[in-house]
Amino acid sequence: MSFQIALQEPFRALFYAPFYAALARGDYAAEGVEVRLLPGTVPSLAKDSVLDGTADLAWGGPMRLLLAHDKDPGCPLRLFGAVVMGDPFFLIGRGERPGFRLTDLATMTLGSVSEVPTPWWCLQDDIRRAGLDPDTVARVTDRSMAENAAAVAAGTLDVAQVFEPIASAMEIAGTARAWHAQASRGPTSYTAFYGRADVIAAKRPGFEAMVRGLAATLRWFAAASPRDITTTIRPFFEDLDEAAAMRAIGRYRDLGVWTATPRFPREALERLETAMLSAGAISRTPGYGGLVAEEVTEAALG
Repeated sequence: MSFQIALQEPFRALFYAPFYAALARGDYAAEGVEVRLLPGTVPSLAKDSVLDGTADLAWGGPMRLLLAHDKDPGCPLRLFGAVVMGDPFFLIGRGERPGFRLTDLATMTLGSVSEVPTPWWCLQDDIRRAGLDPDTVARVTDRSMAENAAAVAAGTLDVAQVFEPIASAMEIAGTARAWHAQASRGPTSYTAFYGRADVIAAKRPGFEAMVRGLAATLRWFAAASPRDITTTIRPFFEDLDEAAAMRAIGRYRDLGVWTATPRFPREALERLETAMLSAGAISRTPGYGGLVAEEVTEAALG
């Protein structure tokens, strides 16, 4: 039996590498799934594509589903197929700072991520847990990661919040060092598949096949060299700096940013929920059972 699935990409980022590897390696095709990738550039629009039926499935941040369920308890979106369950962002600054602590931000100016909200929501929760009121941190909130990185390199900004391969590229260039990995906060749900409950029910065999394909990708990902991974995903990234990408992939894997299997860890969702609640981004949550369709993954993997 073969299945046809329209899959929505939220935007292109290196921490989504397993999703691109699954396509490039033909791991979905090996399970009988013909995937049509719908390119994306605006993360928030991926959810709309799933809701209006343009896409059968998307990958993206569980935070968008938490926001949607907070606004509408009847929201039909459900998650399954975990991939990025560690926070992929870093704090970077000029020079070595091996003793850096989040409480050091009390005397610094931080350029936080403006493109998406989750990195700050998670960081503010960690800052609060460290004993510092995040509202007292001097913060630049209206610049892109690239702009903040350039300001750090120029010495006009103390610390910037960025993802890979920005951090690795700056380390190679000698313009900044990674002072803090947000993945050190522990399991945090950043990226999984999601779809409408009715579409999941109607296309369940195809989605289960995709989970099996994703499981094969993640097994390969855990053992492949950073060079092999970089080579595999290169068709999806124009102007990819090989040295920075390999360094980034190796670091992400060492930090446990990617899951070993598509099973969705309950604690990863709970940690994200806590961060969003403490940030005031949501006032309620449907909880794990109301948001994660883990039965799809369980049926696929046994």
